[in-house]
Amino acid sequence: MNGGKRPNITVIGGGTGMPVLLRGLKNLPIDLTALVTVADDGGSTGRLRHTMGMPAPGDIRNVIAALSDAEPMLLDLFQHRFAEGNGLTGHSMGNLLLAAMTSLTGDFFTGIKEISRVLNVKGTIYPISNQSMSLHARMTDGTIVSGESNIPLANKKIERIFLRPEPVQPLPNAVEAVRNADLVVVAPGSLYTSILPNMIIPQMIGALKHAKGNVVYICNVMTQAGETTGYTAADHVEAIRHHIGESCIDTIVVHNEPISQRVRNVYAEENASPVVYDTDRLVDMGLEIIEGDIINPSKTTLRHDTEKVANLLYSIIN
Repeated sequence: MNGGKRPNITVIGGGTGMPVLLRGLKNLPIDLTALVTVADDGGSTGRLRHTMGMPAPGDIRNVIAALSDAEPMLLDLFQHRFAEGNGLTGHSMGNLLLAAMTSLTGDFFTGIKEISRVLNVKGTIYPISNQSMSLHARMTDGTIVSGESNIPLANKKIERIFLRPEPVQPLPNAVEAVRNADLVVVAPGSLYTSILPNMIIPQMIGALKHAKGNVVYICNVMTQAGETTGYTAADHVEAIRHHIGESCIDTIVVHNEPISQRVRNVYAEENASPVVYDTDRLVDMGLEIIEGDIINPSKTTLRHDTEKVANLLYSIIN
């Protein structure tokens, strides 16, 4: 980077993969922006969406927790989920705080900014949109499945996803954050229900295609039942291109170490298997391929290693 200016990295995503990535990036000398999906409709999030007509707070809550430098006890409180209590059961404290702050300020994004300030968040968090939206999928057999939480449960092959109401208005700051970033990172996560909902908004498609910096996709390590069963790494990219167009991903990051049989067995119970890394097709697609050991090996649940991935992304910029 020239002139000693801190590089800016914009991460797009949601679900469980994004916070893992952000925890490593937040400690680097960068200006960090997170663009988070608001199409979730399950559990506490779904109930708040229904009763308050607000965008989904759940993925935003997890990103706030990941980027916060608050006291551990305060974060535990923020992430606390009520196990009992009339009307409170299943609700997360953080979701309720986001709902209260949205009500107080009259605006979801302003509510996020205020809670981010209180919890000492490093970086900037933007919801992909300030409006409530719902996710739908057209399956290859022609059926339409509505609702983010219902799509994987249908257990059918997905042809295309789309958002309602149309047109969804993205947050202008979110579009600018993609267009002007030195590096745009598409986080790992549920391809059709956490990642693509952020990317299929027309203004966002334009920003990705004309982004100043490289657009890097961190590929999932395991397939996901009901979404990407049998998908290779190239199939993941193909699905993104099918929705966004050819010139939206420049680089793909893949894990290239074998996965133990013990871990495979755990995932097999969920009809998930390692994503095959099909180099030839990725090369034919004109992608730059970065491979490495980027998994935290200590758990039966596979997660990207937050430090390894953060350092790898930082090395791309420098």
